[in-house]
Amino acid sequence: MSVHDDSKSSRASAQGQEDDDALGALGYKPELKRTLGNFHTFAAGISYISILTGTFQLFYFGVSFGGPAYWWSWPMVFVGQLMVALCFCELAARYPVAGSIYNWAKTMGGPHVGWLGGWMMMTATMVTLSAVALAYQITLPQIDSWFQFVGDGSGKNDAAANAVLLGTVLILFSTLVNAFGVKLMARINSAGVFIELVAAVALIILLAAHITRGPSSVLTDTYGLGEGQTLGYFGAFLTASLASAYVMYGFDTASSLGEESHDPSRNAPRAILRALVASFLIGGLILLFALMAVPNINAEELSTVGLQYVVLATLGSTIGEIVLWCVVIAITVCVLAVQAAGIRLMFAMARDNNLPAGTHLAKVSPRFKTPVVPAVVIGVVGVLILVINVNQPQIFSVITSIAIIMIYVAYLLVTTPMLIKRLRGNWTPAEGKFSLGKFGLPINLLAVLWGLAMSINLAWPRAEVYNATGPQHWYLRWGAFVFVGIVGLGGFAYYWFVQRHRTGVLESHRYVASTGTGEPPAPSA
Repeated sequence: MSVHDDSKSSRASAQGQEDDDALGALGYKPELKRTLGNFHTFAAGISYISILTGTFQLFYFGVSFGGPAYWWSWPMVFVGQLMVALCFCELAARYPVAGSIYNWAKTMGGPHVGWLGGWMMMTATMVTLSAVALAYQITLPQIDSWFQFVGDGSGKNDAAANAVLLGTVLILFSTLVNAFGVKLMARINSAGVFIELVAAVALIILLAAHITRGPSSVLTDTYGLGEGQTLGYFGAFLTASLASAYVMYGFDTASSLGEESHDPSRNAPRAILRALVASFLIGGLILLFALMAVPNINAEELSTVGLQYVVLATLGSTIGEIVLWCVVIAITVCVLAVQAAGIRLMFAMARDNNLPAGTHLAKVSPRFKTPVVPAVVIGVVGVLILVINVNQPQIFSVITSIAIIMIYVAYLLVTTPMLIKRLRGNWTPAEGKFSLGKFGLPINLLAVLWGLAMSINLAWPRAEVYNATGPQHWYLRWGAFVFVGIVGLGGFAYYWFVQRHRTGVLESHRYVASTGTGEPPAPSA
């Protein structure tokens, strides 16, 4: 080995020790194996956002409620989420720890806020896992009718039942991969993300080559939606904007793998921003060029079949099917990333003894160096959510909406107490790492206002979102408030009366200083 190699190995070892010391300062001993590099963490964030999954799953929704002009919701949501992401970057630089949302909420707002934030995010992750797995149904049968195993697709519940079947297979695959360790998951995820990025850029080029109309005609076309309604087109636009809000989230996953990454306090903030910005640029161009290239801008299929129709109608069946297979890969790695993030969150809460059977949930496999039990639990719950809804034709919009609302609420449980700390002068970014400086307060304020506004918009009891196919039921229309309320209030009641009396870092996971005192260092304020 050369002197250069020795020096490189020495620096890597020193950096690894520094990363472990940072974790020890929070009271935890290092147990997960640090194997992930820059691209791995970036891939985790961008695969959770998963532009091909989100755009192909929700394009029809945006067009059906807002017409082609719904595209303007894409930059609107990006700016709002960028404010949140910038706050997360400061937190990731200072607290590069697994289960980032839970630990950040706990550090910013105290144990009660932390538990509620973690609980909402964990529940949302399991619902999101089911919601993303449903995207197979929107793509695979478009490639070949052979994938419609239940009926011929024309029956009232054929699509929903088949979606459950395909989604279950995908979740079982994801569970196995995640249980076998982060290295395998990261390799598959990174390969999938590479294919997704190449396919997305190729799709942009192909659509650009088939443009038939200018952007001005597309970006002002509202289909006349909202006419005669109280808020006019603005009301229709707010509904359509959900299609963009449903896509641009999950960038925090890049930091949730902090205990398995090299130099996470520097790499995680970069990965968060790169994932969000790349998703915005790529997704925005795909949506715009699709609307400019589709042969008939008024085709009914735009608001029923969606982007799948645009690709097949514009590029032809052969190239179109290749693109759709890339979408299937994107959906697959998205599910992998969602479950990976959920596993780290459950592990983080369990080692604080903040979940029932915490000792078992926090156990790290000595062979695979990953928490196997959380992988199985999250996978099983994800499948159960699908099975319970097997005969519900409204499964797509309801499950997706509720999952995203809970994530926005969980984000608020981080950004709001962080804003309070700033106002009190109690927040100090990590020295020499990512910092918003004098822009921290206004950005944080905008992040909170954005989160509140979009949470209300997402949860608003619109019949067309929560009870679209009828018959009308109040509990479906108010489903977001009912479900999120039950999960939030019910979960917190359990924590308050039962779990909070047991909370505390489990002995087997507690950091012990090497000074010989036997006392763990005090967590950073």
